[in-house]
Amino acid sequence: MSKQELVVLGQVGEGDAYCPGLLTAPLDEPQAVELAKVFKALGDPVRLRLLSMIASRAGGEVCVCDLTPAFDLSQPTISHHLKLLRQAGLIDCERRGTWVYYWLLPEMTDRLAGILTRPVGELPPARPGTAGAAS
Repeated sequence: MSKQELVVLGQVGEGDAYCPGLLTAPLDEPQAVELAKVFKALGDPVRLRLLSMIASRAGGEVCVCDLTPAFDLSQPTISHHLKLLRQAGLIDCERRGTWVYYWLLPEMTDRLAGILTRPVGELPPARPGTAGAAS
């Protein structure tokens, strides 16, 4: 990932820039472009299912040989989807012999959750024409 991608996702060291949540400050254009790449990786049903299968696997990792049969897609297509999830920083992998094993990078999903989460205790502003804030 580029330095800009790391900044957008809060993966920088102390003293570096930090991307606040979407609900606390507007993103600038470079932040939005980089963050959109991660959300684009999640915007495909196959990739979302793959991520879910990897994240929910007991033991924390799964062999590609266990992922492929769950889809009516070729192995190269599954590998392509996994590559896009890796490039987005959502998963990582390691080759062991002839098989590749994948695991979730929880730091990334935690950062995405943080970007979309309203600060604790803060209610959304009341909209015009409503009696109060929506819950």
